Amino acid sequence: MRFSVLASGSTGNAIYVENDEHAFLVDAGLTGKKMEQLFAEIDRDMKKLSGILVTHEHSDHIKGVGILARKYKVPVFANAKTWDAMEKGVGNIPLEQRFHFEMESIHSFGSISIESFAVSHDAADPMFYIFHEGDRKLSVITDTGYVSDRMKGHIRGSDAFIFESNHDVSMLQMGAYPWNTKRRILSDVGHVSNEDAALAMSDVVMDKPTQIYLSHLSKDNNMKDLARMSVTQTLQSRGIICGEYVHLHDTDANNPTKLVEV
Repeated sequence: MRFSVLASGSTGNAIYVENDEHAFLVDAGLTGKKMEQLFAEIDRDMKKLSGILVTHEHSDHIKGVGILARKYKVPVFANAKTWDAMEKGVGNIPLEQRFHFEMESIHSFGSISIESFAVSHDAADPMFYIFHEGDRKLSVITDTGYVSDRMKGHIRGSDAFIFESNHDVSMLQMGAYPWNTKRRILSDVGHVSNEDAALAMSDVVMDKPTQIYLSHLSKDNNMKDLARMSVTQTLQSRGIICGEYVHLHDTDANNPTKLVEV
C-alpha cells in the first residue's frame, strides 16, 4: 500500500490510499478544484478512484465529496446515519454510487481490506478506517475527543498511523476562541490534544518500524514544531524514543505529504 495525507486541518481533510489494484480517498473536505490540484501534486488520476470513504458529515470532511462523485462517477461509502446527516452537504449523488459501510465492519477490495471503527466526536455516527494488505496495516484516526481502549485495540500494531494531534491545551485555553468552543474541543466529543494523542500512541505502537503522521492540527491552537516536540517528549517519558523505530511526520492544511509505502 501507498498513501499520502493530501490535506489535514480545520480547513479541510483528505487522505489518499492505493495499491496496485485500487485507490481510495478517506474524506474530501476541500473544493473539487483544490482536490484536483492535490491529486496532480502526487501525480495521480482521480478517474481511477475506487471510492470515497466518508468518516463523518462535518464540512471539513465532505466539502468536495458531491462534486467529485458526480464529476468522476466515484462510489461513495458511509454509514446510514452519516448518509442522512450529510445529504444537504453533498447534494444529489446517483443511487448507483451510494454504498453503505457500517460501523465495525470490514469490506474487501481485492487484496485490500478496509475496517471501520467508532470514534467519539460530535457528529451523527463518526467512524474511521484501517487499511490492511497482507501483514501491513495503516490506521486513520483524526477526529475524536479521546482514544478509548476499544479504539486502541483496533489500531494497535499499525505500520503507519495518521493520528490526530489537534491542539496544545495551554494555547487553546489562553486563545481567543469563545468558551463554548473551547469546551467543545476539550470535551470527550471534541479533539485530542498533543499530549493525549501521544499517550494513546504509546499504547498502540509496537516494537517495529512505525510511521506516525501528526494530523488535524489547529491553525489557531497548535504549531507543527510544538506538536512534534510535545509528542516526542511524551513518548520518551513512556520509553519510546522517536528516531529509533518510531518516526514522526508533519502534515499540512494545503500541501500533500509524499506518497509513501506502508
